[in-house]
Amino acid sequence: MRIAVARETDVYEGRVAATPETVKKFKALGAEVAVARGAGIASGMPDADYEAAGATISDNPAADADLVLKVRRPTPAEFAAYKKGALVIAIMDPYGNEAALKQMADAGLVGFAMELMPRITRAQSMDVLSSQANLAGYRAVIDAAAEYGRALPMMMTAAGTVPAAKVFIMGVGVAGLQAIATARRLGAVVSATDVRPATKEQVESLGAKFLAVEDEEFKNAQTAGGYAKEMSKEYQAKQAALTAEHIKKQDIVITTALIPGRPAPRLITAEMVASMRPGSVIVDLAVERGGNVAGAQAGQVANVGGVKILGYLNVPGRLAASASALYAKNLLTFVETMIDKKEKKLAVNWDDELVKATVLTRDGAIVHPSFQPKTAA
Repeated sequence: MRIAVARETDVYEGRVAATPETVKKFKALGAEVAVARGAGIASGMPDADYEAAGATISDNPAADADLVLKVRRPTPAEFAAYKKGALVIAIMDPYGNEAALKQMADAGLVGFAMELMPRITRAQSMDVLSSQANLAGYRAVIDAAAEYGRALPMMMTAAGTVPAAKVFIMGVGVAGLQAIATARRLGAVVSATDVRPATKEQVESLGAKFLAVEDEEFKNAQTAGGYAKEMSKEYQAKQAALTAEHIKKQDIVITTALIPGRPAPRLITAEMVASMRPGSVIVDLAVERGGNVAGAQAGQVANVGGVKILGYLNVPGRLAASASALYAKNLLTFVETMIDKKEKKLAVNWDDELVKATVLTRDGAIVHPSFQPKTAA
């Protein structure tokens, strides 16, 4: 059983799919582990640390690997070097990328998407969306504080009082909750909004104020899986009017709203941006999916009328060491379910609910029902 830890090629990606700690665990399970040369440098993990954990360092570790671990979906240039039939586990970004999935299928690879892991008790330790979003929410507040030209907590000094900054979080998933907690720890006055009624209690439990139009549609605005439903145009208009008035008074706004398989919903219009005071800061955590904020530019800090709009890409990767440690543990716990511990070899149970939920390609075809090529329909 040979496991390869590939190097990431995306310029914005500093994370790595295994740490020296998880390499030791894989070795204990009977695996030979090969790590791409320099794969962990950006996460503060030199090759020597992997070697000390029992891995070999290779320029092409995936050439004869049974299992390839990555952060992002491999490109055709990368997987051209993979062994046919190899299992590839990564954050695959499958929505809207059926053509890329077909290329993986045509190459004979068995691809698993970690972000499709079902949100059930058994899979909590494998939930990459939560582990990475948690760090993104924290980093969003730190980035906003760095760009905001004032202190966040109230400070009473002999020279006068500095008022506490007002921070508004839009979207209260894992990232939003961590953003609330972090902003509160830094002393800001925090408010938050979400279309899911269950989040109101969570927001208030963290000491923040909840803001929403609480009508009948709001009470039914959550899927069975815990995600936000797309709201009607009428509700969106009412909520937009409420938040528009609120945003005028805010110093920092952080948006985190995403709907699986759809472009990010537009939460902040150009008019709302213009209504904010110069020196205010907006962080758009959904910029990679089209953005929640008018004027947000992917990978840049836009200045719109004195309001800074932060559109950083791969925000969890801005905390590469921490993000890698959590992601590597997510991968380890998932891979453990695929290993026969007595025989010390890969033994994938294709009927396992975790496997069925995450496998994208197998036997030369796209097998996940949600990502069949549109021509097939």
